[in-house]
Amino acid sequence: MSTGSMRRAQLVTPFGVGAMSVLVNGTSVVTAGLDHWYDVDGAGTLALEEYQAHDWRLEARLGVSEFRLPPDYRRPGEGSDQRNVKLTVPVLRFPRWSFCMYCKRLELSTLTMQQQVTCKDKEHAGKKYKPRMSQVPFVAVCSRGHLDDFPFDKWVHRSHNPSCSGPLRLKSRGGGGLVGQVVTCDGCGKERSLRGITEGRFVQGEEHTTLSDHLSKPEDPYLCTGARPWLAQLDGPCDQPLRGALRAAGNVYFPKVESSIYLPLKEGAVSAEMHELMQHPAVSSTMKTLHGVFGADLEAGRLRDALLKTVPAELFRPVSDDELMAGYRDLFGIGAEQPEEGDDGGSEVLTGDDEWRHPEFQHIRETPKDDYLSATDPTVHPDLRSHIDRVRSVDVLRETRALRGFTRVRDDTALKLSEGKSLLRREPLAPVQDWLPAYVVKGEGIYLELDPSRLAAWEARAEVQARAQKMTGHQGAVAAKRGLQPRELSPRFVLLHTLGHLLINQLVFACGYSSASLRERLYVSTAHGREMAGLLIYTAAGDSEGTMGGLVRMAGPDRLRSVFAAAISDAHWCSTDPVCMDAGEKGQGPDSCNLAACHGCALLPETSCEEFNRFLDRGLVVGTFSDPALGYFSDLAQLHAI
Repeated sequence: MSTGSMRRAQLVTPFGVGAMSVLVNGTSVVTAGLDHWYDVDGAGTLALEEYQAHDWRLEARLGVSEFRLPPDYRRPGEGSDQRNVKLTVPVLRFPRWSFCMYCKRLELSTLTMQQQVTCKDKEHAGKKYKPRMSQVPFVAVCSRGHLDDFPFDKWVHRSHNPSCSGPLRLKSRGGGGLVGQVVTCDGCGKERSLRGITEGRFVQGEEHTTLSDHLSKPEDPYLCTGARPWLAQLDGPCDQPLRGALRAAGNVYFPKVESSIYLPLKEGAVSAEMHELMQHPAVSSTMKTLHGVFGADLEAGRLRDALLKTVPAELFRPVSDDELMAGYRDLFGIGAEQPEEGDDGGSEVLTGDDEWRHPEFQHIRETPKDDYLSATDPTVHPDLRSHIDRVRSVDVLRETRALRGFTRVRDDTALKLSEGKSLLRREPLAPVQDWLPAYVVKGEGIYLELDPSRLAAWEARAEVQARAQKMTGHQGAVAAKRGLQPRELSPRFVLLHTLGHLLINQLVFACGYSSASLRERLYVSTAHGREMAGLLIYTAAGDSEGTMGGLVRMAGPDRLRSVFAAAISDAHWCSTDPVCMDAGEKGQGPDSCNLAACHGCALLPETSCEEFNRFLDRGLVVGTFSDPALGYFSDLAQLHAI
């Protein structure tokens, strides 16, 4: 039986449900659906309360009753506590096709194959040890999230239902790319190159792929089979074109992760001790039961009486009735403002980060005082005051990141909530029982906000609008080609996004964090009543790097001024300039959606960036060679000398 290990957070992203990974023994597997994530060993018992987590805003947005942390593996102890022992996350062997390194024979195995596949070709007859076969590097995917084995038998015979069942071989004939990979059939002698299997295009808004159109003939396309091997389903309804892909290719899996910064319903009403108490299995289950019966009408006396039946009385002696009820309301979001018209509020398509993040913006920009969200107000350095309106040192924050689905082929931001959830399990659950995998981390951060009047004057400049429009045009061309929704990229979005990258790259050197442990969170909107121009740089790595305290100290006036000075100075000249700046005039990077930005100046690990390293431009920060005054920070020349 093949086993492996990984960090629990990686089971949310990037190796969540439906994602492929490679075990230590080289076996390629796909993470199974949520249906069997918490199957316990026969000798143990399951205590789900240990894995339950709550964030009332995110629960309402995603239409679930709770989140669950990925299970951790525990060895059976000698004591009496046998709860949650030997919990594992199941995986299935995929792709099923394997080939022999010696004779190149292809063999189709099963999803649940626990032993290595050995070659049974007659070439190895009489040998004591049969050579082990390796899994092929090719799979087939469709835009609805389905994943299938590449149809080698159908491809080589150019038929949906080939009559020949002779042995197949995957041979390399030399040459670059897929043109040198050839499938042959010993039975009929046919052979065919894999050239073009990953290609696709849109014709009059309809997707066409080489695999679907040319497996047999264009008038009889080979369409997706609807396979979902991570759910052990090898067929299903689907009418989308199918395309080949390398199993490790970036377009095979795009996880859709929704994150939330915890916001208390009432600041300071619930202490950290009360939050920890509500995580007690008996407390959380009792509160959940009472909420299902009484909802918002539950009284403090009834709640305390119910808890005293299952929890030792001394745990609640220091807890007042007010705090007890505040914890109950906070756990389920009772009394929270209802979503305004146009907000997501559990809708099918999750859109509008400005509506979703505006409450976070309102809380963090002030000085919240709560055990789960706390910030102070350091003075803005005089050298930055003309451009930066406010700075906050966020001493404590709590982030929940939940997997709500995934896409393949294209990173479709308009994935419907129900469609995403349907890919995670075989049968949907009722909202009162529904849950999604998530992980919760505590961190710290720096929040800064641009001066609104100066920003408005800068955005109104024609050359600034033209620069941002150039990036919008590049993204729109890519979106039209791929059948996606175009985006309107405002100058303030590109400015704050690029500034976040530049500051993170400098903070890595200033306070010793790894670049992958810092994240950006953008608060950008031009909508009336929801105007935002804020940037949060925070740690949320899920380990000790999230609590070292070094980041919040950098929010001090002198330290932040030093970081800004270094970041702005470095942004004036990239190590690849003038190539980087000149290439930016035509677009570069992913989908040509960056202007003056490359690995030498502004790119970060993709886990740290909200936009997969797209929509970056140093020109809108510090200006270009041809127009040095273009950038928002172009006139901060006094910062260059430290």
